[in-house]
Amino acid sequence: MKNILSILAVLVLFLVSTTAFAAEGPMKLPSGANPEAVSHNKEGIASWNKKDYKGALMHFSAASKIDGSSGEIHFNEAICYDKIGQHGVATKHFGVALKKAGGNTKLLNSPILKGHLGM
Repeated sequence: MKNILSILAVLVLFLVSTTAFAAEGPMKLPSGANPEAVSHNKEGIASWNKKDYKGALMHFSAASKIDGSSGEIHFNEAICYDKIGQHGVATKHFGVALKKAGGNTKLLNSPILKGHLGM
């Protein structure tokens, strides 16, 4: 019974994340962020807008390695992982994004973040 419930929960999460949250996109980095990270983040947003989610993830991951202190960059990585179907990894990054949100209400109130974290 637990296995069936787990499978149903994952299926619901997948369906909800790919439909209800389609409008959520990547966030800009906060002011004062490392300029090189900001540059990679901008490139990631450009790739995201072209629906190149793997390319976007490459840039967001590079930005995160340079300056992973903001919740926004982890959120951006998470939504890419969600788009490419790696929901477990997405959930981990959403958790980090929440911890590092720094009062960003857009991030804190994100439906996709809340959906992945069961909030």
